[in-house]
Order: sequence, then structure tokens, then C-alpha cells
Amino acid sequence: MTKSTRPQTTRPSATKTLARNEFAVGALARATATTVETVRYYERIGLLAAPLRTQGNYRLYNRSHLERLSFIRRARDLGFSLDTVRALLELADQPDRPCAEVDGIAGAHLAEVERKIADLTLLGAELRQIIGQCRQGTVASCQIIEALSPS
Repeated sequence: MTKSTRPQTTRPSATKTLARNEFAVGALARATATTVETVRYYERIGLLAAPLRTQGNYRLYNRSHLERLSFIRRARDLGFSLDTVRALLELADQPDRPCAEVDGIAGAHLAEVERKIADLTLLGAELRQIIGQCRQGTVASCQIIEALSPS
């Protein structure tokens, strides 16, 4: 087939779709530093609405998908679980509600983060103590191995 007789594809190009505020899945993934597999996963579990499809059955996302995926991505970067992200999205979809519930969710997450930081601080102190006991001998007399072994 010569170039002039090649059939036109209905797959949207990233350049064309970005100009119209529509995105192929790859362009949406790149715009949000997410993988295509993650975009499809979020769609499967209902965090991201199913997009329209082109005549060639390609997914075609719009600006609202980009904004929602960016929200999900940022919430995940902050350590929120998928269930919590779902709850936050449901609240975000109701802009006239008071934000007390959002504050409560964020406050509970902060408390969990602070608890983990405290746990990690204690873990760090314990590891420093164990490492400080090392006498640079053989493994048979290694204080670190001894501390990790069952009594």
C-alpha cells in the first residue's frame, strides 16, 4: 500500500487531542506521571469515570479526567489509601458540603503518619544501639546477628 492509499486511523494523536483538551490514555498517563496500567486500574475500580471511546474503540479522556487523576495521584503521593481517596473524591464531588469531614479524614491520616514517624524513630534508635555494639569480630561473635536471633 502506498502512503497516499493508506487508510486513515481513528486513533487520536497526543498532539491533536491535547489541543482539544482530549487525551489518549498514554497522554493522560504522561501528563499525570502515572502508568497506563494505573489509569486503567483506577477506571476499573471506579475512581476514574470510564471515558468516551473513539470509533476505533480507543479511550478518549477529557480535562475532568486529567483533574481527577491529578487529585488521585497527589493524594496517593501523600500516603492516602485508595479507600480514603475514594471518600475524599466523593466529598469533592459535593462542593456545598461543610469540609469538617475532609478535615477529619486528613487529621486521622496525619495522626497515622505521626505514629509511623514515632515508630521509625524508635526503630532507628534500636538499630543505632545494635550497630554500636559491633566489635568488628567474626560473624560467630557478631552482636547484630545475636540481637536478631531468637533468644
